[in-house]
Amino acid sequence: MYIAAELDVPTKSIKIEQQIVYKNTSNSAVSEIYLHDWNNSYSTKTSPLAVRFAEEFNNKFHFAKNKERGFTVVTSIKDNDQADLTFSNIKDHPDVIKVSLQKPLPSGESYSINLNYTIVLPDDKFTGNGYSKEENFNLKYWYITPAIYDGDWQYYSNKNLDDLYVPVSDITLQLTYPNNYVLVSELDSAGTESSGGTTQTTTLHGKNRVNTELVITKFSDFEFVQTDDFSIVSNLKSKNVSAEEKAIITDKITRFISDNLGTYPHEKLLVSELEYKKDPLYGLNQLPDFIRPFPDYFQYEIQLLKTSLKKYLDNTLMTNPRKDHWLKEGLQIYFLMKYVELNYPDMKLLGSLAKVWGIRSFHAADIGFNDQYNLFHMQMARTNRDQPITTAKDSLIKFNANIAGKYKAGVGLKYLDDFVNADILESSIKHFLKENQLNYTDSKAFESLLKGNTTKNIDWFFEDFINSRKKIDYKIKDVSVDGDSVHITIRNKKNSSMPISLFEIGNDSILNKTWLEGISDTETISVPKGNTDRLALNYDGIVPELNLKNNYGSLSKSIFGHKPLQARLFKDFEDPNYHQVFLMPLAEFKNIYDGLTLGAKLYNKTVLRRPFNYRFSPQYATKSKSLTGSGTLFYIQYLDGYQDLYNITYGILAKYSSFAEDAFVTRLTPSVDFYFRDKDDFRSNKSNRLTVRYLSIRRDIGDEALVDIIEPDYNIFNIRFRQSNIELINTYNSSYDLQFAKDFGKISFNYRYRKLLNSNQQFSFRFFAGAFLYNNTDEDSDYFSFALDRPTDYLFDYNYLGRSEDSGIFSQQLIIAEGGFKSMLETPFANQWMATTNVSMSIWRYIQAYGDIGLVKNKSINPKFVYDSGIRLNLVQDFFEIYFPVYSNLGWEIAQDNYDEKIRFIFTVDPQTLLGLFRRKWY
Repeated sequence: MYIAAELDVPTKSIKIEQQIVYKNTSNSAVSEIYLHDWNNSYSTKTSPLAVRFAEEFNNKFHFAKNKERGFTVVTSIKDNDQADLTFSNIKDHPDVIKVSLQKPLPSGESYSINLNYTIVLPDDKFTGNGYSKEENFNLKYWYITPAIYDGDWQYYSNKNLDDLYVPVSDITLQLTYPNNYVLVSELDSAGTESSGGTTQTTTLHGKNRVNTELVITKFSDFEFVQTDDFSIVSNLKSKNVSAEEKAIITDKITRFISDNLGTYPHEKLLVSELEYKKDPLYGLNQLPDFIRPFPDYFQYEIQLLKTSLKKYLDNTLMTNPRKDHWLKEGLQIYFLMKYVELNYPDMKLLGSLAKVWGIRSFHAADIGFNDQYNLFHMQMARTNRDQPITTAKDSLIKFNANIAGKYKAGVGLKYLDDFVNADILESSIKHFLKENQLNYTDSKAFESLLKGNTTKNIDWFFEDFINSRKKIDYKIKDVSVDGDSVHITIRNKKNSSMPISLFEIGNDSILNKTWLEGISDTETISVPKGNTDRLALNYDGIVPELNLKNNYGSLSKSIFGHKPLQARLFKDFEDPNYHQVFLMPLAEFKNIYDGLTLGAKLYNKTVLRRPFNYRFSPQYATKSKSLTGSGTLFYIQYLDGYQDLYNITYGILAKYSSFAEDAFVTRLTPSVDFYFRDKDDFRSNKSNRLTVRYLSIRRDIGDEALVDIIEPDYNIFNIRFRQSNIELINTYNSSYDLQFAKDFGKISFNYRYRKLLNSNQQFSFRFFAGAFLYNNTDEDSDYFSFALDRPTDYLFDYNYLGRSEDSGIFSQQLIIAEGGFKSMLETPFANQWMATTNVSMSIWRYIQAYGDIGLVKNKSINPKFVYDSGIRLNLVQDFFEIYFPVYSNLGWEIAQDNYDEKIRFIFTVDPQTLLGLFRRKWY
C-alpha cells in the first residue's frame, strides 16, 4: 500500500493519493471490493457511530457544530489502467465503500486500486482521534483500508470500539506537514526532507503492519526507550518517575512480554496516553492526584504494561476484533495478573490505604490487587447483566465491553491454568502466538491446540464459561464425621459442568487440594479425617464463583453455623469467612417537617449485590423532635435463563415520618416486582416492570397539627405496569395503574415521549387519562381525587419537600404526575375522571416553551376545559427544572400580582436518582 498525504492545518484536512494492491487470498473470485472509510463515520448524526453515542447517553456528538465533525470526500477510484471504477457507500454504513470491479478477481490474483480523496478530521473530543483544540493531531483509522474477505466480506462500521479488521500490509507513507510540527509513529522512518517553504515531508515504511497510528504535534512529549527486545515510544504520564526508572521499567516490561508472548516482529511499539485512557485499569489508580495509594513507579509500570500488552497483541495476533475479541483481551489480563504475581505479590487493591488506621480493619484492605478483576466481573454476574464473552463486541453493553467481559476472560484463563496445571496453558499460548504471528486465525484454533496438549476434559471452559452466561455456585450442604473419615455433601446450585476445588484445612493451613468434576446436582464424597478441622470449596478464590459464603464446612459447629458474626462500621466487601453486619451513621434531609434527621443504618448490603438484603434505619428528626426511620427486607430472584423475565424482587417496606407539622404517617408495603428486558439484546434500553403491592397507611395527628384529616386510615391494593425505552434521541415510557380500596377504585394511563431533533431542539409530549371505577369517598375531600397540578400523593410515593404546604416556596414544588399542569387553576381536582396533554418545545438551548390542555370532570358538573402555557428552564431533565407560567384559564399570569408565587420548580435531592445519570451510560 502506498499513501501520499498532505496535511492542511487551517482546514483540519488531509489530501490523499493512495494505491491499494489487493490480493484475493480466498478460494473464490470476487467481483467487488469493500473498503473501510472510518473517518466518514463522523459525517452524520445517524451513522452507526452517532447511534452508539446516543445509546450511551453521550451528547457531545449530537450537539457538536457541523465543522467539528469529520467526513470524507472521495474524488475518484480508478484501476491500474486509470479506468474509473463504480463505487458507493453501503446502506446504513456511511463509512464502508463498495467498489465494483470491471471483471472478477480470481483467487490468488492481485488488483490495484488508485484513490484520490480528502478527509476532514473530526474534533478529538468525540473519540480522542482527530484534531485537538491546540491543533495537534492524533490519527488512527484515518485513511481508507480494504476489508478482509474470507469467503464473506468482513466489513463493519466504526462504533468507537477500536476494532478495525484489516489485512496485514506492507505500507509506504509519505506525509507532508508544517515545519513546526513533529511526527511520531511506530513505523520505520526513511527520513524527512524539506518540501520547500513552510512544510516538510517524512517517508515511513512498515512491513506486515495493521496499525499505522500517527501523532502530529507541535511539542512532542513522547520519549523513546530502547531495550534489547524492542523499543517503546511513549508519552504516558509519570509523575515523580525519573528517566532512569522509566528505562528500567521499560526494559523489565519488554523482557516479560518477549519471554511470555514471544519475539516482537517490529522495532518499535507506540504506547500513548490516549491509548491508555481508552483502555485504562479501572479502580483506585484513576483517583485524583492528591489521592495516590500506589507508588508512582508502580502506577506508571502497570499502565505501561497494560497498554503495551494490548498493542503487542493487536499488532501480532490477527483475529477478528469484533467477533473474536475475548482471546486477546483474556491474554492481556492474564499476563497483567501474572506480572503482578511475580513482581508485586503483596500489593493490595487499596495500595497504601490498606495500612491506614481505620481502613485496615475492613475486608477491603485484605483484598489483593489482582482480585479486582473478579470483583468487576461479579459486579455484572450478580446483577444478571453479564453476557457470554463470545458475544460480538458491538452487542455488549458498555460495562461488559470495556471492563467485565475482559476481566472475566482473564480470570477464566487463570482458572483454566490452575485446573490443567503443569504450565500447559502458558506453553500452549506461547506456541499459538508464535505459529500464528501475523497470520489470520481465531479462538477455535487456540481451543484445538489446547485440547491437544492436555488429557483433562476442558470442554466446560469453552462451552459453559466462555460461550454462555452460566454461573458457578457450589455449596457445602453437610459435613459429618464417621470414624477416620469425613463425609462432605456438595451441591451444584447452577446448571453448569465447571469444576470446583475442595480444600482440606487444619490449623489454618492447607493440607490438601482436590479438583472435583462432574457434580451435576448433589454428591457426597469422603476424605480422610487426619488433622482436618475445616473444609472449604474454592478456598484460594481461583474459581470465579457467584457466592463464596456457602463454601465452608466445619467439623465443630457454632451458634452461627460455620462462620462467626462480624460487625463493621460502613459498607465493606463481602468476607466469606464471616456473617457480616454493617452500621453506618446517617445525616439526611427528607422534608421540612422532620428537618435534619440523625441516626444510623444497620444493614447487610456489601459492595457486590447479594440476593437477600435488609436495612433498618432508626433516626431522630431534629425539627419534629421525634423518632423516625424505615426498615426494608427484600429478596431478588435472578432468572438467568433465556426468558425476558430476568428478576423477581420480593420485599416489604416499613416507614415512619412526618407529612405535616406534628403529623406522622406509618407506611407498610409488602410488594412483588417483576422486571423484564429483551433477552436477545442487552444493549436495548427497553424494559418493563410489573409491580403488585399492598399499602397500609396509618396516620398520627398531634394536637399542634395544622392539617385537617377527614379520611380515615386506609389500605390500597395497587397493580402497576410500566414500559420504558430511555435513550438520548428518543425516549418514551408508559404506565398503567389500577388501585382498589374500600371506598374507591381507579384506573389510569400515563404516556411520555421525548424527541431530540437533528436541529438540537427537544420536543416533549405527555398524555394522562384517569377515571374512578367507583368513588364513595367523602364529597368534601379531594384527598383521593386526580390532581391537575399537585397530587396529594396519598400513596406516599413522591419526594415532596413540603408535602402538606399550600403556600410558600415548598408549595411550588412540582412533580409531573397525574394532570401535570404547572399553573394552579381554580379546578385543581377531579373526582370522576381527568384527561390532560402536556407539550414542550425548545426555543434556545435549555429554554423551552410549554403548554398544557385537558378536561376535568367532577360529579354533577360538566367537564371543564383547562389550559396553561409558559416558559420552562430545563436545566437537568427531570432533576432540576423551573417553570414560569405566562397564560392560562386565569389570564395573563405574568402580569398578575404575586407572580413569584406562581413559579414552579422540580428539584431532586435523592442521591440514588442522581446516580442513575451515571449508571445509564454503562448499563
